Amino acid sequence: MSTVQIAFDQWLRETVEHTESVLDELLPGVDEEPSRLHEAMRYAVLGPGKRVRAALVHAAGEASLQAGSAAMAQELALDYAAAAVELIHAYSLVHDDLPCMDDDDLRRGRPTVHRRFDEALAMLAGDALQPLAFDLLAQMPIAPALVVQAVQLLARSAGSLGMAGGQAIDCASVGHDLPVEELQRMHRMKTGAMLEASVLLGGIVAGAGSTAREGLQAYAGAIGLAFQVVDDILDVTGDTATLGKTAGKDAASAKPTYVSVMGLEGSRALLEALRGQAHEALRPLGPAACRLRDLADFIVGRSR
Repeated sequence: MSTVQIAFDQWLRETVEHTESVLDELLPGVDEEPSRLHEAMRYAVLGPGKRVRAALVHAAGEASLQAGSAAMAQELALDYAAAAVELIHAYSLVHDDLPCMDDDDLRRGRPTVHRRFDEALAMLAGDALQPLAFDLLAQMPIAPALVVQAVQLLARSAGSLGMAGGQAIDCASVGHDLPVEELQRMHRMKTGAMLEASVLLGGIVAGAGSTAREGLQAYAGAIGLAFQVVDDILDVTGDTATLGKTAGKDAASAKPTYVSVMGLEGSRALLEALRGQAHEALRPLGPAACRLRDLADFIVGRSR
């Protein structure tokens, strides 16, 4: 399982390619009815994407894997867990892009699902991707108690106290000023919860002990916020071609962001502080957590 001798860029590229292959195999084929729905699901999930969440699952698993563990079974379980978080992420993007939410035309450099197909099919594609994620977790070849932990974690992270709840707060906050504390609470739920779930799922699958889980939890909280701060910075400094989605959409929609609340330089300072917190949280895990450190640097580096 250890890949510390491989350069990070190569590790990330191979992890992304492997994740794409796993998702391609696990998603229903277009030759199976209802074929149009399956086509929309595959369009939503496959193709361009950073696969940061899948990479976090694998990196946390690598950091937590115990010597002498049943590596092959755990690697398969990590594949399923990584696919599950990518399916939840894809479903959230499909619904987030709908006219009733952000009404976006572009995602990952191509038409959004409701533009490529239609609104009803986009809604159904998202609806179908969510249960498929839990189906995959239920199939993981690990101890049943760990499967239950994984299912509960993903369900809570995607639900009203996590991603969906954060999106509800986001929708209700349009046009309003939010203090930094409320902004952080919203983004810990909307964006951070699923990133945290990705890290903790890797630890659960690999059988992480209590000390390792505490480190992973603290790391995940820091990078979860950092990811959103980066997105807010890029919405101001990036362009549509580079981002693969409409630049400047948050400002145009009067959404509260870290940049609107703290300014660009304040947001960048917060980002560096969060990177430091992420690195510090990994100290108890030692050299095995090198990929998690690399991913923290990769996430923060996107803002440049």
